[in-house]
Amino acid sequence: MGIIARTLSDQAFEIIRGKILKGEIAPGTPVRQEAIAIDLGVSKIPLREALGRLEQEGLLSSQPNRGFVVRPLSADEAEEIFALRLKLEPEATARSAALATDMEREAATVALRMLNDDMENGGHQSETLNRAFHVALIRPAGGPITVQLVERLHVLAERYVHVHLSPSGRNLRASREHNELLKAWKKREADKVAMLSTRHIEGTLKDLRKELKSATPSAGVLRVAKAS
Repeated sequence: MGIIARTLSDQAFEIIRGKILKGEIAPGTPVRQEAIAIDLGVSKIPLREALGRLEQEGLLSSQPNRGFVVRPLSADEAEEIFALRLKLEPEATARSAALATDMEREAATVALRMLNDDMENGGHQSETLNRAFHVALIRPAGGPITVQLVERLHVLAERYVHVHLSPSGRNLRASREHNELLKAWKKREADKVAMLSTRHIEGTLKDLRKELKSATPSAGVLRVAKAS
């Protein structure tokens, strides 16, 4: 029974997280547990477990008498997320370039191939595959805490990237930058890897700032309409 409940919780977690990351459940929207439970065909116990995990990931917040709410998008939060990525990823990726085994380089190559293939076919799993690629680049030298932090930062960042940048043609640029980064990483060119990783993250943040500025004149809470 416990295994079944955990499996249902995992499935609910992945489905709801995907809807939040894609903007299908808009920021600031209350999570209607009864409707979701019926829609997913799960009971309230595994659903509550899934929602609790999403709160730990920073995608939901719980409020007295309101239950869970999708966390609003914030320009300040976006700046913090990408500042932390800049502190962690370039150095960790460069260290891993020098230490990666042949098997780990192959794993990173496969991860990027899967991401590129998915993007060519509509990008239905782009969030998960993008995280998998970046984590593959830091895993050889990154300890478990570093890996967990980078994964969580990517989850938080993806909401902003998907909602605000998907119409801007960023996917083509990101694909080109990913390919350049992997090429240098496989050649163990640590300094170049650090530069490319930094440029990749800073470029995304620069575009994101423009999108956020056009969406609101202030750096306060952003409320985005449900994606079509």
